[in-house]
Amino acid sequence: MLPHQGKSRPAIILTADWLSQYARDVTVIPVTSIAHMNFPTRVELQAGEGGLQTRSWAKCDQVTTIPVSLLRNPAFGRLDAAKKKLTEEAVRLALGL
Repeated sequence: MLPHQGKSRPAIILTADWLSQYARDVTVIPVTSIAHMNFPTRVELQAGEGGLQTRSWAKCDQVTTIPVSLLRNPAFGRLDAAKKKLTEEAVRLALGL
């Protein structure tokens, strides 16, 4: 959960698992439940995906790095390989890579 955006929200951790074990900071994609259909850098996530309780969108155009200390809850789910690939592609699009 990301508390620094005015309210706690779920996030997708982009930092590699092996690195995030030792890092003081992690790179994340914020997740919102506000609909962003037809926006190419927002990836739709269904309720239940990655442990989410409601239909949500990964805000791949708002990738940010935060201190690990700001993560409030332990990870409550993982994305499947197909959804992970979609988020990675959306991040590349947002960053012009």
